[in-house]
Amino acid sequence: MKAAKPVDINAYITLFPGDIQKKLDEIRITIKKAAPPAEEVISYGMPAFKYKGKVIIYFAGYKNHIGLYATPSGHAAFAKELSIYKQGKGSVQFPLDKPVPLNLISRIVKFKVKQRDEQQNDFIPQLSAPARRALQNSGIKSLQQITKYTEAEILKLHGIGKTTIPVLQNILKEKGLSFKTARKL
Repeated sequence: MKAAKPVDINAYITLFPGDIQKKLDEIRITIKKAAPPAEEVISYGMPAFKYKGKVIIYFAGYKNHIGLYATPSGHAAFAKELSIYKQGKGSVQFPLDKPVPLNLISRIVKFKVKQRDEQQNDFIPQLSAPARRALQNSGIKSLQQITKYTEAEILKLHGIGKTTIPVLQNILKEKGLSFKTARKL
């Protein structure tokens, strides 16, 4: 018979011996302080914190280490500081016989929160990610800038699909704006 999967972080932490429980709890408290609005969840069988609809960090207990997963950007941004720890693909391992770098974890979490906030501040969140990137990569970062282009010009951008134009039309219309009118020959 399979062991029941933990339903929350409390249940997860109780699966470990006392010394590991203490370290897991320290990490949990550190993350909560760094990202108070983040929601505690269990994802992929591990404790995780979800912020604005997306998991920003996972952690997990093991026999000889604590695993931290702030992929991919959290690891990349703190690569130098994390380089002293054993790493796997998308993970870093903190040995149980050393103090957990709580300050570093806090900074990683704050970085992930800031990054998520910036993602959420996209000027047109109704668009697909490829469409938003296409606009931004073309230097279009506001609705006012869109009005300098015709629908046909926007459609030519790599990442813009046919469904993007009606969404943009509605958004522009709500703001009293419109696409540039194509010149007739």
